[in-house]
Amino acid sequence: MQKRLTLRQRILVAGTLFGMFFGAGNLIFPVHLGQLAGRNVIPAMIGFIITAVGVPILGVAAIGNTHSDGLQALATKVGRGYGYVFTCLLYLTIGPFFAIPRCATTSFTTGAYPLIGNAASESTALLIFSFVFFAIVLFLSLKPQGITVWIGKIINPLFLTFLAILVVTALLKPSISVSAVEPAAAYQKNALFSALIEGYGTMDAIAGLAFGIVVIDIIRSIGVVDDSAISRDVLSSGVLAGVLMAVIYIATILMGTQSRGLFETSDNGGIALAQISGHYLGGAGSWILAITITFACLKTSIGLVTSCADAFARMFPKGFSYRVWAILFTAFSFCVSNFGLSKIIEYSLPVLMFLYPLSITLILLAMFGRMFHHDKAVYISVTAFTCVAAVFDLIKALPAGVKNTFHLNGAVSFAEAFLPWFHLNLGWAVPALIGFAVGMALHIFGKKRKTA
Repeated sequence: MQKRLTLRQRILVAGTLFGMFFGAGNLIFPVHLGQLAGRNVIPAMIGFIITAVGVPILGVAAIGNTHSDGLQALATKVGRGYGYVFTCLLYLTIGPFFAIPRCATTSFTTGAYPLIGNAASESTALLIFSFVFFAIVLFLSLKPQGITVWIGKIINPLFLTFLAILVVTALLKPSISVSAVEPAAAYQKNALFSALIEGYGTMDAIAGLAFGIVVIDIIRSIGVVDDSAISRDVLSSGVLAGVLMAVIYIATILMGTQSRGLFETSDNGGIALAQISGHYLGGAGSWILAITITFACLKTSIGLVTSCADAFARMFPKGFSYRVWAILFTAFSFCVSNFGLSKIIEYSLPVLMFLYPLSITLILLAMFGRMFHHDKAVYISVTAFTCVAAVFDLIKALPAGVKNTFHLNGAVSFAEAFLPWFHLNLGWAVPALIGFAVGMALHIFGKKRKTA
């Protein structure tokens, strides 16, 4: 047994955490952000890194700081029922609803389809590709041990090596000056706040809450057993992983901005990445990108299917077995993937707009809970006020057709009139602060009453 991780062990844990966080989605969003931000790329970078690096690392640290046995235990500080509901929503979001299908569509859009060209219609090609993709995912998810280790050791370094070659080549041969790139409408003003929402798309903040217990288990397996030491090692390893992620994000955002001298703003970052790769590295680059990103997405999908199936099997021990959950999640992901990458991103945003405020406030309460002794009254009050405001954020992010069909524009107008910073996508912040004030008042009153 040992008191703390050595520097080498800390780097190993940080590398593992980086591998869990960094998938294909962590490339498509910064590249697309760069295209949108144009000359306002610096504030956009800051906003993106806050939600795509800072919040996820705090999420991992929150699990360690509260010595929780996972997300459900942390969310149960609000209430037992809430713990189940929030955990299910979070795992379904980073699993079969959005993240797993996005792996298949990203592989197809970025890698496979540019090579196919006009040989088949896009919808038919996606159907065939996704069927083969998820058949492999299911097969390996039922016995993932050997293949996930092999892919993690071979494919991830290959992918990062290819990415480094692509990014360095693109940055050394810029097609246009960053200052000459006109920002998209949403980035003309308040680029920082617009980029906060782009960072939501990585889903890393909610994934950080799920990954926290994995990192803690790794540190424990190395021999660190003291809870306080584990908490410090989780944070320091997270910071190392976060620095690496931030460096890659900055480079890929700049690459996306400079690509505007060659291409129009793409519908999504997958298309942009394929275009940039084909331009700078030619046919060979397109093949390397297709192979590495497909295998990287396979690895991520296998990991997500296994973790989601395991989580649901544990939460509902009298329900389905792990094998049945894995089959259900894989089949559902296959169906969702055939909506296409742009649609998946479009419909995932409202859910993320709802879950992110709840995740952020839960993380902050866990990190600073000692000041109110993790009183449940504070957790309940903050979560209740945040939840109400987050519903309006969800409604605002819905596609225009959905809002018109269900006559929801009035709710958006109401929130714009009464929720401060709603136009900056931070309409939940003031209600969360009010909830904290109410919760602290209840905490102090309850403490005085017990003393009396």
